[in-house]
Amino acid sequence: QVQLVESGGGLVQAGDSLRLSCAASGRTVSSYTMGWFRQAPGKEREVVAVVSWTTVTTYYADSVKGRFTISRDNAKNTVYLQMNSLKPEDTAVYYCAADRAFIPTKSDEYSYWGQGTQVTVSS
Repeated sequence: QVQLVESGGGLVQAGDSLRLSCAASGRTVSSYTMGWFRQAPGKEREVVAVVSWTTVTTYYADSVKGRFTISRDNAKNTVYLQMNSLKPEDTAVYYCAADRAFIPTKSDEYSYWGQGTQVTVSS
């Protein structure tokens, strides 16, 4: 089993930056693909960014390309999401997910999930 715990969310203004962290425990996730998803009120959960276990391959949703960066430190069993130039439409609960598949981009393809961290961007 893999347990994931997100942190780093908060209330910021448009244009600000935040860095989310996702710490894994229970099993090393160095061989897992790690992803960040988000879900806004009344909307479906959507992929934000994904990183392969080697860090060579990444995927970003069009809405965050050029603003968000996903990274991971396998020695610390942690994945990060650096979010710059935040917009009000980035407001959502952000979830970390893990799976052994190669760069899955759909939520139902992930086996493990964290509880989420709220990000609120005011205009």
